[in-house]
Amino acid sequence: MNSPTITPQVRSNPSPKRLRSQDLVSTTDLAPREVQAVLELASLMKARPDDFRSALAGKQLVMFFEKPSLRTRLTFEAGMAGLGGVSFFVDQTQSRLGERERLSDIAHNLERWVNVIVLRTFSHATIEKMAEYASIPVVNALSDLEHPCQALADYFTLQEHFGRVNNLTLAYVGDGNNVAHSLLLTCAALGSSIRVATPAGYEPDAQIVAHAREIAEETGASITLLADPQEAVSGVNAVYTDAWVSMGDEAETELREKLFVPYRVDEDLMAHAAPDAVFMHCLPAHRGQEVTDAVIDSPRSVVFDQAEARMHVQKAILLLLLEGESRRFPVRSVHA
Repeated sequence: MNSPTITPQVRSNPSPKRLRSQDLVSTTDLAPREVQAVLELASLMKARPDDFRSALAGKQLVMFFEKPSLRTRLTFEAGMAGLGGVSFFVDQTQSRLGERERLSDIAHNLERWVNVIVLRTFSHATIEKMAEYASIPVVNALSDLEHPCQALADYFTLQEHFGRVNNLTLAYVGDGNNVAHSLLLTCAALGSSIRVATPAGYEPDAQIVAHAREIAEETGASITLLADPQEAVSGVNAVYTDAWVSMGDEAETELREKLFVPYRVDEDLMAHAAPDAVFMHCLPAHRGQEVTDAVIDSPRSVVFDQAEARMHVQKAILLLLLEGESRRFPVRSVHA
């Protein structure tokens, strides 16, 4: 599907401010106004990539991934290269971070060599601890609890297609997983509306929902949890789904494949959405399970726009986190 062109508001000499937090471990590390700022900067960087070719020249990024990746790895690598920086990849799929060496020791080594750490892990606590120990920014590229870069890219995609997001309603149907969590928190920050439909026992984390609703009280967002996928999808602007079995939940495959059948996004379910509604998926998709070929390959599908958006949003995140990075290590007198 071809997206309408949204012309970003451009300053003659863009100079973004730093974020309030050193890290992006959770979507909640961003204030609501900062979530919008990330989307605005991503739009600017997409429209004027040449203005940022040397923005992170001399900076170095390292990625440690405990899970396989296509989009996350390549969008961070391409994004960092597009900003003039360098990236390194460490495959942790054979052993988890902290098994061979203490996380604190790893963190204190990394902060001497590179400028930013990107982690894709099973345990969210691993990312939290790395952020606690490291004096350089740490970015969550997926954990069992959240996927903040993905949700930011998703709302960037919606903003590009519809021009604004605060008047949109997104329906997420399927497993109340890490992607659902970050969509809830991002929606809340942007003052938008979301309906999440899951089977009983697979609802989003209660603390995440409570936190999203707290943010929604400030921003005017609407958050609704349901069990009926048709009710969730009725009249919405976007229909979103994800894998029924996330990495780490493989032992439940047989059970989930039975329970989640009513939540499959097919043409019948999409027919309940608004006529101009789009279909969304963070990929990889398990065709024939959570979505049919007829939907994901249709003109309504924006899944590859979402994939591209990852790069633009992550470039914005990296630039905002690394602005003024010299504050990380206080200068000591050589005579001290």
